[in-house]
Amino acid sequence: MMKTWQAGKRLLPMTAALGLLLAGCGREDLSVLRPQGPVAESSYGLMKLSITIMIVVLLIVFSIAAYVWIRFRRKKDQDEIPKQVEGSFKLEVLWTVIPLILVIVLAIPTVKVVFAAGNDHSDDKDAIKVKVTGHQYWWEFEYTDYGITTAQDLIIPTGKHIAFELSTKDVLHSFWVPSLAGKMDTNPDGTVNRFSFSAPNEGVYRGKCAELCGPSHGFMEFKVKSVSGEAFDKWVASMKAPESVMPEDPVLAEKFKSQCLTCHAIGSMPASPVAPSLTGIGSRESVAGILLNDDTREDGAPVLENLKTWLHDPQSVKPGNKMPNPKDMGLSDEEIDGIAEYLAGYTVE
Repeated sequence: MMKTWQAGKRLLPMTAALGLLLAGCGREDLSVLRPQGPVAESSYGLMKLSITIMIVVLLIVFSIAAYVWIRFRRKKDQDEIPKQVEGSFKLEVLWTVIPLILVIVLAIPTVKVVFAAGNDHSDDKDAIKVKVTGHQYWWEFEYTDYGITTAQDLIIPTGKHIAFELSTKDVLHSFWVPSLAGKMDTNPDGTVNRFSFSAPNEGVYRGKCAELCGPSHGFMEFKVKSVSGEAFDKWVASMKAPESVMPEDPVLAEKFKSQCLTCHAIGSMPASPVAPSLTGIGSRESVAGILLNDDTREDGAPVLENLKTWLHDPQSVKPGNKMPNPKDMGLSDEEIDGIAEYLAGYTVE
């Protein structure tokens, strides 16, 4: 028993140090502690208020405990029983009223923030309306006022309220952009959830699925790209009138049409209910949501390389996804590379 206790004493500091070390791990762009929008900032403020109250209570309790331990500890020559104070009306009122006051202090801003977060701005004429649909394992974004449907990259103008309508085509998913807002589920029972957020600054923000939705739940990412109003208008114009240029090689073009466009859509084709639209895929922030496009290779790889990685073996990138392996569809390695080159050059402004 003594040896076990001594071993525990040695392991305790190591465990505490390891816990602190792991607490600092993770990506900064997926942290709620770095808010980049008003909704996230209000939640962060509420978090700081809660932690402050807890720290103050902790300090007071420990200070009282330390005072009592020092002031009233038994002396060597003390044999009598100390004066008992149980049933003190004043003390009972004190430790009942103080927690009640703390709960009220925390409840008022909590209710305010929760109700503000539930404002979906769907009736706001200036808001951008977006229907979000969760799939295993990708996100579809339909801009209802513009007649645009895209996937994986959510393009929004800075300073505008984005009113979301959330649903799913299969299982339960959860739409989450940590630096901009909290989580909102997409329910398979047909319930449509609504909420909104805005991004005051230009930038790219990572989003995740926050519900365990299958083997590749952890890879179900998307990007929110906040751009200027002028850039957003240009993007809308280019998406509404995209070029539907097929691969130059007629044999490859026929293969792409017969094998890929049975599920996907490009250009002015209607959006497919089973696979992401490929319009402008060469301009997106990532391939398959998880392979980051970066010509500098600091945080990813060039889009052509990512497309080849994805098309040659989709299951190795996202296990359990519904994308069939192009090789199983009769495409050769050369044809897959050709389609990857075509898609890498398929960009929108």
